[in-house]
Amino acid sequence: MHFARYSLRMARFWLLKCEPDVYSIDDLARDGRTGWDGVRNYQVRNFMRDDMKVGDLGIFYHSNAEPPGAAGVVRIERTGVADLTQFDPKSDYHDPKSQREAPTWLMCEVSFVERFKEFVALETLRSDAALASLLIFRRGNRLSITPLEQAEFERIRVLGAGGGGAGRAGTVQKGAAAKPNSRGKGSIRAAK
Repeated sequence: MHFARYSLRMARFWLLKCEPDVYSIDDLARDGRTGWDGVRNYQVRNFMRDDMKVGDLGIFYHSNAEPPGAAGVVRIERTGVADLTQFDPKSDYHDPKSQREAPTWLMCEVSFVERFKEFVALETLRSDAALASLLIFRRGNRLSITPLEQAEFERIRVLGAGGGGAGRAGTVQKGAAAKPNSRGKGSIRAAK
């Protein structure tokens, strides 16, 4: 597996949600690296600013899909980067109150690590006792990025590798072409 080159001792772990018709694991596999922009939630911004570190690993989760679920793994490459969409009046994520010298909204950059052999549907995640405490299961939680425990991350990896009865509960939706960011590369449009 590709994970062997990443040290898991010091890394933190994350679950990052994006709608696959906006940007999918397939888009990230094609692009290699992208900005996780469009976050307009203070708690998620604070995760990216204060807690997320270069080298952390995350589960790329397809949200608002049929079915939703875990599609692969990403590596955090940069954190605390100003999200340029906040300054673009044409962007859905424009924030006229944000100032370039003190940006309100930040993003991280992620790189592709691996697409799971088996897509891990939400039903499978919910039915696995080792994942009962995932924050995405909490009532009312709509955060686009949530922390994971290392054991949770590892269990999702096992399921994605085809272990533990993951199976496919439907097909993984392929995302549309990536929307370009300021560098012309693919860009995530995370859930707010």
